[in-house]
Amino acid sequence: MSAMQGQAASSGSGSGSDFDPRYAHVDDKKRKRMISNRESARRSRQRKAQQMEDLVAESSKLKAENAQLSQGISAAMQRYMEMESANNVLRAQKMELTERLQALESVLELKQANDFYFDFPEFADPMPAQWQEPWQLPCSVQPIMANADIFEF
Repeated sequence: MSAMQGQAASSGSGSGSDFDPRYAHVDDKKRKRMISNRESARRSRQRKAQQMEDLVAESSKLKAENAQLSQGISAAMQRYMEMESANNVLRAQKMELTERLQALESVLELKQANDFYFDFPEFADPMPAQWQEPWQLPCSVQPIMANADIFEF
């Protein structure tokens, strides 16, 4: 753009006057249309520049949001792995406790079977009376005397 065209564009765009020396030889109607077209092009360039700034700002915002979401996903994956590990430990403990419970239940079943066997006196071996009630011993009860010196502190 030449210096004269730049001056004409600047003087026509802000002064409100429709007179432009470059268009003096052109009829009035055509001159107004050319000036209007130049002003419209200038506004279009401004809108385009503003849209570009807005898009760059939105792009930056979306990149930051994407980075934040990626960090959140990484943290969630870390917590998931920790919980999965803890669940594996709990599953192993559950299996161990289940096996112990089954072993205890089998012992209990054996005891109940033995108790059932002893419910029938004809099958059970007779047990001496003193063994059935050990707190009623046939011998005399004498206190046990101890000296405090025998305990080592």
